[in-house]
Amino acid sequence: MTNFVEELRWRGMLQDIMPGTEDKLNEGMTSGYIGFDPTADSLHVGHLTQIMTLIHFQRAGHKPYALVGGATGMVGDPSGKSDERNLQTEATVEHNLAGMKKQLSKFLKFEAAGNGAVMVNNNDWFKDMNLFTFIRDVGKHITVNYMMAKDSVKRRLEGDSGLSFTEFCYQLIQGYDFYYLWKHHNCLVQMGGSDQWGNIVTGTELIRRKDGGTAFAVTTNLIKKADGTKFGKTESGAVWLDAAKTSPYKFYQFWLNASDDDTKKWIRIFTLKSQEEIESLEAEHDTAPHLRVLQKALAEDITIRTHSVEALETAIKTSEFLFGNGSLEFFKTLNETQVLEIFEGIPQFEISKSELEQGIDAATLLAEKSSVFASKGEAKKLIQGGGVSVNKEKVGDAQAVFNAENLLNDQFIIVQKGKKNYYLIIAK
Repeated sequence: MTNFVEELRWRGMLQDIMPGTEDKLNEGMTSGYIGFDPTADSLHVGHLTQIMTLIHFQRAGHKPYALVGGATGMVGDPSGKSDERNLQTEATVEHNLAGMKKQLSKFLKFEAAGNGAVMVNNNDWFKDMNLFTFIRDVGKHITVNYMMAKDSVKRRLEGDSGLSFTEFCYQLIQGYDFYYLWKHHNCLVQMGGSDQWGNIVTGTELIRRKDGGTAFAVTTNLIKKADGTKFGKTESGAVWLDAAKTSPYKFYQFWLNASDDDTKKWIRIFTLKSQEEIESLEAEHDTAPHLRVLQKALAEDITIRTHSVEALETAIKTSEFLFGNGSLEFFKTLNETQVLEIFEGIPQFEISKSELEQGIDAATLLAEKSSVFASKGEAKKLIQGGGVSVNKEKVGDAQAVFNAENLLNDQFIIVQKGKKNYYLIIAK
C-alpha cells in the first residue's frame, strides 16, 4: 500500500478532501469510484485527469470502480454547464458505453481478484425503478433547501437559461449512485473533478441520512491552460482518445506543442513518472528549453499508454517527415486517410491526373494549376533562390517538368515553400 492522497498532493492534483478520507485509505484496501457519462463513443483528454486518478488509486493498492452512466447519460449533469445537454436515446448511450469500456480497459487492470478494477453501469439499478420508488426512497432524505444551496444549481438559476427539473434532480440521481455502490459494493470513496464536489457530498449525505453510514470524498483540480484557453481543445475541436477521431500523430502533437508552464504541471498529472524522474527532466529541460525535453517525455508517455508503442513511432516519424529530415520511404507506407490526416489544415489543391501525365513545368504547376504562388514570377524568383522543394527535393529550375511519375503513392505531390510552409497537390 502507498499513500494515494499524498500521491495526488505532490502531483498537484488534489483539490478537496473530506475529513478522515486519508486516514481511512491508509487503513488498507478501499473501494472507490469515479463516474463517466457516455456523451460520446470516445473519451477525450478532458477525461484523462479522472482516468489517472483511478490509475493512482489502483497502484496505491485500492480497488477502483469505473461507473459508466447508462442511465444518467440520458439526463445530463448541470455541473459546469451553462445550458442543458441534449437528451440521448438509449441506443446512442449503449453505443457510447461500448467505446468507453474498450478505452478504459487500456488504462486499468480489470481482474476478478484483489484490487482488480470493476466497471458498473447505473442503468442496471435505475432501469426498473419508478418515480414513486425514487421519491420515497431517495427524495425524502434530501431537502430542497440543501439542493438549492449547491453552487452548480445557484449558477444555473442565476443564468439566462435557467435549470430544468430534469437537471435539478441530477444530484439526487448521482447521490443514489454513491449510495448503491456503498451499499452493494462497499465503495466508501467517490472521486471526481472539483466541479463534482456538490454532487459527491450529496451522496455522502444520503448515505448518512438513509442508513447512518459513513462515506468519503476526494476531488481533483480542474485543468486550465496557462494562457487561459480551455484544456483539451484545439482549433479543430476536442482531442479524443479514439485514434479514428484524433490520429495518434495529432494526439502526440497536442502534448508536444504544450507551453513550458503547462508541461511542468501536466507531466506530473498525466504520466506515472516518479518525482525524482520529473525533477531530473525539468533540470535537463531548463538547461536547453529549445530541445523541449519535457514536452517530448510527456507526449511519448501518454501516447504509448493511450495508443501503443507502434503508434508513437509512427507519430514521431510523421513529425520528422514534416519538420525534420524524414524520408519519402516513410510517406510511401501511409494510406490515403493517413496522408490526409497529416496534411489536415495545410493548403491542398486538386489537379487533373491526365493533364499531369502530359507534363507541367514547375512555375505553371505551382502558380496556375495550384495556388502555392500568386504568380509565375513569384514562383520563379523563389525557385531561383533555392526556397522551393517538391517531394523533399530542391527545385533548381522553374522550367523543370513534373509528370505522373512524380506522384507519391500514385496520388500526391508535396510542396515546401521555405522550411515550414507545406502544400499538398492531389492528382485525380
